[in-house]
Amino acid sequence: MDILLTLMGFLFMIVGIIGSFLPVLPGPPLSWVGLLLLYLTDAIPNNWLFLGITLAIALLVFTLDYLIPALGTKKFGGSKYGVIGTTLGLLVSILFPVLGVFGIIVWPFVGAYIGELLNKTDSKTAVKAAFGSFLGFLTGTFIKFIVAIIYFGFFIMKVWEYKSEIFTF
Repeated sequence: MDILLTLMGFLFMIVGIIGSFLPVLPGPPLSWVGLLLLYLTDAIPNNWLFLGITLAIALLVFTLDYLIPALGTKKFGGSKYGVIGTTLGLLVSILFPVLGVFGIIVWPFVGAYIGELLNKTDSKTAVKAAFGSFLGFLTGTFIKFIVAIIYFGFFIMKVWEYKSEIFTF
C-alpha cells in the first residue's frame, strides 16, 4: 500500500508542476495532495504541522494566482477583458503549440491586447494594459511553479529518506 500511495503522490506532484502553467489545474494544491498521500503511508511518520503549513501556503498561492493578474492589469490601466484575454492566449499556446515554448510568452500578451481592444480601449492603452496583465500572469505562474518545485523537493527528500521502508516487499 505504501508503494501505491507513493506512486499516486508522485503523479500528483507531476500534475501539480504541470498545473503551475495550466490555468485549469490548481498546481500547488495538487502538489500538496501528493505530499499528503506520501505522509499517509505507514513508512513515513505523520507531521501534521508540516502538512498544515504547506496546505496554508498552497491555498495562499492559489488565491494570489487569481489576484495578481488582476492587480497587474489594473495597475497598468487594463480591464477584466485583458485578464480574460491573457488566459485565452495561454490556452491557445497550449492547444496549438505552433511557436513552442516561445508561444507561452507571446500568446498571453496577444490575448490581453485583443481583450483590451475588444473593450474599446485605444491601442496605446491596450498595449500598456496587456503588458500589465501579462506581467501579472508571469508572476503568478512563477510563484506557482516555485512552490510546486519546492513541494516536489520535499517529496523526493522524504521518499529518499524512507526508501527502505516504503519499497519493502
